[in-house]
Amino acid sequence: MKRISILLGALLLNVQISIFNVANACTNLIVGKKASKDGSVIISYSQDDYGAFEPLRVIPAADHPAGTMHLLYHYESGNYLGEIPEVAHTYGIVGLMNEFQLSIHETTYGGREELTDTVSGLIDYGSLMVLALQRAKTAREAIQVMTELTEKYGYESEGESFTIADPNEAWIMDMIGKGPGRKGTVWVAVRIPDDCISGHANQSRIHQFPLKDKKNCLYAKDVISFAKEKGYFNGKDTDFSFADAYAPLDFGGLRYCEARIWSFFNKWASEDMSPYLPFAMGDTKAEVLPLYVKPKAPLSVQDVKDMMRDHYEGTPMDMTQDIGMGAWEMPYRPTPLSFEVDGKKYFNERPISTQQSACVYVSQMRSWLPNHIGGVTWFANDDANMVAFTPIYCNTTQAPECYDKNTADAFHFSTRSAYWVENWVSNMVYLRYNLLFPELKKVRDKLEKDFNSLQDEVESKAASISKEEAVKYLSAYSHRVAGAMMDEWNQLAQLIIVKYNDMAVKRMDENGQYEKTPGGNPRPVLRPGYPEAFKRELIKQTGSRYKLPQ
Repeated sequence: MKRISILLGALLLNVQISIFNVANACTNLIVGKKASKDGSVIISYSQDDYGAFEPLRVIPAADHPAGTMHLLYHYESGNYLGEIPEVAHTYGIVGLMNEFQLSIHETTYGGREELTDTVSGLIDYGSLMVLALQRAKTAREAIQVMTELTEKYGYESEGESFTIADPNEAWIMDMIGKGPGRKGTVWVAVRIPDDCISGHANQSRIHQFPLKDKKNCLYAKDVISFAKEKGYFNGKDTDFSFADAYAPLDFGGLRYCEARIWSFFNKWASEDMSPYLPFAMGDTKAEVLPLYVKPKAPLSVQDVKDMMRDHYEGTPMDMTQDIGMGAWEMPYRPTPLSFEVDGKKYFNERPISTQQSACVYVSQMRSWLPNHIGGVTWFANDDANMVAFTPIYCNTTQAPECYDKNTADAFHFSTRSAYWVENWVSNMVYLRYNLLFPELKKVRDKLEKDFNSLQDEVESKAASISKEEAVKYLSAYSHRVAGAMMDEWNQLAQLIIVKYNDMAVKRMDENGQYEKTPGGNPRPVLRPGYPEAFKRELIKQTGSRYKLPQ
């Protein structure tokens, strides 16, 4: 089997990798309003963290008396960090979008370790996102809020890339602290042109940037001078690269991180992306991937959902072309990313779609609609490939039960929790992927097709009634479709365990009914065995060991 033999040869190579312990968590994709099919600004976010339980957060708008303090808790650990003065009024948030359709997503790139301040820094990246969503109406306002807060109170986290978008604009902002005992951050924010697509995936992507284009580029006044002070850069200001100074590229930053964005561009860019393949494959001296490109065709929200399901299919990094996929052609790899054999280091690919996704957001913002109708978060509570996205409108008053923080937690399973039921199904499917995934995909795609087809009708009705009535209506709709998805997923879980029990397959007729004997028992089950390609590779490796006598 040629595709399996590829890895057997590759395993003999001694791949020299400078840093294996890089942050390899999240992925953001970005589509400008003139690059989308309907004029939406679209951004996505896969929140990837091993073992994380992530409900859909709903924070209502609120008024606060003078003297109220905002308590800060670390976004990941939940540990108390401190408090800062609250503002008089905070805006409502659903997921990572506020009531004005402002959305903020992120990926962590780490960068220079000495610039992280966990001692005196008061605001971590997650708290910073929430604070900006509560205090800003537009992307530009959010950039101002975020940078002023870190300047005043200090920044606790590693280097971070933020996608900051509203119904009219999408920006990437790369930010990093100044180290222990020194408040503030150095940062640069670049507006993605309306007719372009972009993204970031745990690697700082802003290199050189226009120093005099204040309309499309904002940056800290000392972003260059601080780098010179620290010895990270000593050239002309016009040659300065944020990424080179604060997050120098290595193999991991390319192969694990930039490769994901290359795969997005490779599928959708109007220009040929093959010249950038060496960069994506890990060559730090190769031509750098551009920050943004024009797409060959406008993208829909569904196109972005589907891109969040990418496993490098059809590229040299395709995960279904070697023995790592196992017998059942699974486009996933166990973690960690690196491993060792006989003292030599090797690695696994890291695609956009990964089993450790706690949840995935595809945020849709539309300038021509009222905010309560125009802002939709398409939410999925597991790996995007293995679940159906459901629409949650940005003025939804409470999280649907299946996404609510009170329904379950990281330590307690519930059939009412989307996170747990969807992970239950996924973990049954992963290990017999090519046999079981078609069952999941059929349900997933039917649900998404239904939800997509209902959107115009639902929103037309919402537009015909008062805002107060529309908010109630859209909230109820968000709950209803999430509940419908849960019903289907519980049924799917039961179908898989009944139909595919003990590595066999119960027979079903064309109407989806199990075939039975006249006495009512199951007909003899099908026993598909290994896929043909794996059988051939097994015999290739074992020779005559399992050959039956003639």
